[in-house]
Amino acid sequence: MAMKEVYLLAVKSSQTRTGLIADIMEVTAPFKVKILDVAQSEIHDMLSLGMLIEVARDDSQKLFKELVFLSHRMSIQVTFTPVSLPNYEAMVNMQKTSRFTVTVLTRSLSAKHFFLVGKVVADNGLNIDQILRLSDLYSLTRVNMANARSAFQLHVSGLPSQCERMREDLYRISMEEPVDLAVQEDDLFRRNRRLILFDMDSTLIQCEVIDELAKVAGVGEQVAAITESAMRGEIGFRESFHQRIALLKGMPETVLNGIADNLPITEGAPRLISNLKKLGYKVGILSGGFTYFAHRLQKELGIDYVHANELDFVDGRLSGKVKGEIVDGERKALLLKQIAAENGFSLKQVIAVGDGANDIPMLKLAGLGVAFHAKPKVKKQAKVAVNTLGLDGILYLLGIRDSESLVGTHNSTSLPETPVPVFSKL
Repeated sequence: MAMKEVYLLAVKSSQTRTGLIADIMEVTAPFKVKILDVAQSEIHDMLSLGMLIEVARDDSQKLFKELVFLSHRMSIQVTFTPVSLPNYEAMVNMQKTSRFTVTVLTRSLSAKHFFLVGKVVADNGLNIDQILRLSDLYSLTRVNMANARSAFQLHVSGLPSQCERMREDLYRISMEEPVDLAVQEDDLFRRNRRLILFDMDSTLIQCEVIDELAKVAGVGEQVAAITESAMRGEIGFRESFHQRIALLKGMPETVLNGIADNLPITEGAPRLISNLKKLGYKVGILSGGFTYFAHRLQKELGIDYVHANELDFVDGRLSGKVKGEIVDGERKALLLKQIAAENGFSLKQVIAVGDGANDIPMLKLAGLGVAFHAKPKVKKQAKVAVNTLGLDGILYLLGIRDSESLVGTHNSTSLPETPVPVFSKL
């Protein structure tokens, strides 16, 4: 039986070449080469191809000679590096190590950001196996940098204990730099979420509705102070809720209707929800706000579930009370479990998105809890945060590239007038 040898074949080309793989395979095929691994990357006009091959020892020199001839004809660089059997088996065993993704999100990525991330990964004894750009390249002459975005996904391997330390270090970077750094286990569930549940105020919409109502009622400062205290977790949500609602007693329903007509929808929300709906996701609102406004969003965005507080009216005016059970943090967590169970979803398949202290229970319960433009306390509890981009930045956390988006461009703020066919590019 012929002795076999393993080599790393590396090919570099200074320009994109159609058919390069076919040309290389045409040369190697007659030698009955086995391909053990292969990867290719391209940036600008530079193409790099790496291939781990097994070839009979008697044929290796003949093969290399043919590849050298090919490299001269095509003006490409070809190198051959022998890989010992122990080293190859070490690669095989490395597949058993835990794997994670680190998603880097920012408006404009700097070398400093990548230095800080790379140093943290290395200092914690983990290895970056692959880097993938998720965002489209943006024009340097036409783009408004306020709408620009850079999103990259790093595939990292190592021990879970090391990953937890890395997560803490990356969190500290995100508190000091305008960059979001999200760490997730790279398992089946990360690519198989099925349910997303949103807080409403300051998450799906860019305001706290109760504060807007209070301004009209002339109690804005009082209500805002109570809201801020509750968001920081200084007083309980139920207590703060009753205090704020009582201050709105007597407000006519016409005021609410005017505010509902002009809800400021958060950047990226329509694009995120439209894409996830196309992928078969269920979408819900779990809000400490009011059904009066949540149902308006439900109709506009195509949301499946709404659970919020129902306002009580007497003769067309607010009574200062609500009907039914108050939706607080514990209630949100319970509703999350119920909706997941009704649909047969694992909790690991659930995404929860919120910004306040009363969102922490559901953020910790979900497979992916995202603190969106949240207070530091909430970011710390959720472990994954989006502060630099709009809500559609969550698509990057799922590994979805801009080029794969089914609906809308990355800077869309409204739904397209004409539905985009799911398979329009096939």
